[in-house]
Amino acid sequence: MKNNDWKDRLGVVFSTNPDFSYQDDSVEQNNTLSPQQQKLRLRIEKNGRGGKTVTVISGFEGTEDDLKQLARLIKTRCGVGGTSKEGDIIIQGDFKNKIIEILKQEGYTNTK
Repeated sequence: MKNNDWKDRLGVVFSTNPDFSYQDDSVEQNNTLSPQQQKLRLRIEKNGRGGKTVTVISGFEGTEDDLKQLARLIKTRCGVGGTSKEGDIIIQGDFKNKIIEILKQEGYTNTK
């Protein structure tokens, strides 16, 4: 059952139609592809980050929860900090080779 919270419907005008059914315009998230189908790309960035080097993993297709779970796994195995936002995982430091090995162990074979 869908959460029927009134805060999600702010700005909706009251309807006297007894058959009226409110429809949310939010976009459903895609199901997460299997690791073999993911096309992940790794790159090292330094620009716009105050001279700090980060490893960016892009190309993940799936839910935000699965992205955060993968980011947590990589951060734990590398022993560093990072974040996941807008479909990218950002890991502090230059860990490109180590991350490629971690992803291959997890089944992400199409990684460059």
